[in-house]
Amino acid sequence: MTSRSPAKASRKTRGASVPARLYGIDAARGLALLGMMATHLLPTFESNADLTPTWIGLTFSGRAAALFAVLAGVGLALSTGKHQPLDGSGLSAARRGIALRALVIAAVGLTLGGVEVNLAIILVHYAVLFLCVLPFLGLRLKHLCAWAAGWILASPVLAYLLRPWLLAAEPPLSLGHNPKWEDLGTPGRLLADLFFTGYYPVFQWLSYLLVGLVVGRLMLHKALVPVVLLVLGSAVAVAAKALGVTAMESWGGRAALEQVLNSPGYPLDSVLQVNLTGIPQEGSWWWLASAAPHSGTTLDLLHTSAVAVAVIGACLLLGRLAEWVDLDLLLPLRGPGAMTLTLYTVHVWVVSGFYLKPLPAGWTEDGMYFAHAAVAIIVGVVFAVLKWRGPLEWLGHTASQAGRGELKALR
Repeated sequence: MTSRSPAKASRKTRGASVPARLYGIDAARGLALLGMMATHLLPTFESNADLTPTWIGLTFSGRAAALFAVLAGVGLALSTGKHQPLDGSGLSAARRGIALRALVIAAVGLTLGGVEVNLAIILVHYAVLFLCVLPFLGLRLKHLCAWAAGWILASPVLAYLLRPWLLAAEPPLSLGHNPKWEDLGTPGRLLADLFFTGYYPVFQWLSYLLVGLVVGRLMLHKALVPVVLLVLGSAVAVAAKALGVTAMESWGGRAALEQVLNSPGYPLDSVLQVNLTGIPQEGSWWWLASAAPHSGTTLDLLHTSAVAVAVIGACLLLGRLAEWVDLDLLLPLRGPGAMTLTLYTVHVWVVSGFYLKPLPAGWTEDGMYFAHAAVAIIVGVVFAVLKWRGPLEWLGHTASQAGRGELKALR
């Protein structure tokens, strides 16, 4: 959900190569958008007694949203100095700009929170993550790596200890719905939900932005960096998921959790594969050994972060291939990927129109998804070809420029 600026594939200035806008990043963001649409519109479980996971649930659940968050960190790194982070007044101006852009995203999210829709809307959490990552923007790569590793290891444990205490309050410090403007009247409950008890717990999800900052501080235009991202990300993702499955199935984790779980409508074997949100993760330390999507554990954060890193590496390599063959192979993805805030908002609004209503005659869930995806791709391509910003991207960019004190440049 970053602003766009037209750029050629590459150019020479005074004999030095100037890296192009990394269209692979926009393409990865487009994939994340399409993946989140899939989890919104297509079933993640079969309609049967044991809730058998579908391939949509197994493929996209937890991963698409995490890719969004990691890419947010990448985008922030690229806009604040790339591999040489800003400092001094430049960094302060960048932080002000990011903070104002976050307020725009939060306002959109709070407005969407007022519509009736059976979706977990990420925008307010996304905005809060932008604010939370501001102190880390001036750090060098080595320090960012340490913070990212430490946050992935420690934040799930602290959240596990705090969450039961927050939910035991009267009333429980959990919204049970998407954040909306009215919730500003109960700030304690809103903050507890955003950081610990809601669908996208910011406290753990800050890990994704820190990983994204690490990726964005690398020299992404170097030939081997995307290869390293793809190979290393794939290896870590497989290892984290394998360790989580082993802990649950071979070391007795699932058997131990079934003894403390009191959710008969949600078979543990299925939800561990697709989505652990809504399951009370308390009563056993074994919850922290799972790699289940949306569990917020160390293995979940590690696996989904690594998948995101691998996807980014793959998209950057495709961008290199597109330059080599002189064909814009990424346009169908990078187009919508450069205006995800607008397209995501419209997508949620359209889905809300069918809340608790049957689909139009002749429509199926598959058809509805492909319609949303096709419109997003077509609109994104048109805006990319015309070199336009999306409406909400323009608003966020303007707020960012205002924070940086650069509004005159827009006139």
